[in-house]
Amino acid sequence: MNNKEFVSALAARLGIAPKEAQKRIDGLVETLATQLEQGNEVAVSGFGTFEVKKRNERVIVNPASGKRMLVPPKLTVNFKESSSLKTRGRANTDND
Repeated sequence: MNNKEFVSALAARLGIAPKEAQKRIDGLVETLATQLEQGNEVAVSGFGTFEVKKRNERVIVNPASGKRMLVPPKLTVNFKESSSLKTRGRANTDND
């Protein structure tokens, strides 16, 4: 499902215009990004939790040249799905 299909599906479900649905999605994404930039965890009931985690620096080896390189530490966003979403996902795969 691409963004246009997602916006259309959300608009139909909420009974609103696609432009209004896009505004709501943009607001959600902006708020989520702002909270994560501040280092806050964001929990969405029935969906999951977004959190920022620090990845430590590490040494990797280029398989082609054998050269060792240091990868600096960085912050990444981690998502942990809720148990109800996990259960729902398993129920959908059982039907396949």
